[in-house]
Amino acid sequence: MTAAWKAAGLTYNRYIAVASRVVRRSLKEDKRIAAERRGESELRFAKWQNGKQGEVKNLDAANAANATEAAASS
Repeated sequence: MTAAWKAAGLTYNRYIAVASRVVRRSLKEDKRIAAERRGESELRFAKWQNGKQGEVKNLDAANAANATEAAASS
């Protein structure tokens, strides 16, 4: 039996990001603000192909772009 997030076509990291955002948004105002600050990240990544590094991208921007594409395709 596969996990629900995998059956839905999500990666584990994307599933965790969505679940974390839902939990943060469900908190009361004072705790929500503090939790949202902790949830911000400044991570960057690059896709490697054939031994060469591709363009370095901001993780948050890439996730937002993927979410927009997913919403547009459904």
